Amino acid sequence: MPSQQIGIFEAKTHLSQIIEKVKNGADFIITNRGEPVAKIIPIEQEKQMTRKEAVEKMIELRKNYRGESSSFNVRKAIEEGRR
Repeated sequence: MPSQQIGIFEAKTHLSQIIEKVKNGADFIITNRGEPVAKIIPIEQEKQMTRKEAVEKMIELRKNYRGESSSFNVRKAIEEGRR
């Protein structure tokens, strides 16, 4: 289901109704004068996105260091992950 865009005024006016829809899986992009400024998503969706991003980052790290085991620096990889 694609995100529904709503303006700040509408979001403020109908926040409780929006939250009910979000509880049921909907998500909304809040706009300010037509420009997206925030997104309201179910908390479970946020957790899934975070996991997905973590997996993508691990795959990217693996690609960068594949075949270069002698030059792989664990400390450097940990520091890169903290940025």
